[in-house]
Amino acid sequence: MPERSDRLFIRGIAVFARHGLHAAEAELGQRFDIDLVLELDTSEAGRTDDYSRTVCYGTVFETVRAIAENERFKLIEALGETIAERLLADFPRLTAVEIEIRKPSAPVAGIFDTIGLSIRRDRASG
Repeated sequence: MPERSDRLFIRGIAVFARHGLHAAEAELGQRFDIDLVLELDTSEAGRTDDYSRTVCYGTVFETVRAIAENERFKLIEALGETIAERLLADFPRLTAVEIEIRKPSAPVAGIFDTIGLSIRRDRASG
């Protein structure tokens, strides 16, 4: 069977969360922006127009939002890893996920647009 490279995406999930190393980040919180790319074979859903043959991006959105808003991480690396693990565990049709997390108000003395993390995790590599 030919390899598929179908990708659903959700861009610009904005959450207010309290992640970071510094006490002020835990106390005050800040904005985080998250983009997702969900890899899965969508051909059957496309051929049949059957919702049960794909993933519900609304549920994916809620999963990511719940993790980002209700859990606390010192590192965005830990936030990203948790999101990837949960999505792959909760949505068996996914073969891989790409996650980009941006922290536009990171406590760095300097002028910058955003600081962030980009990761890709798939079922084969864990």
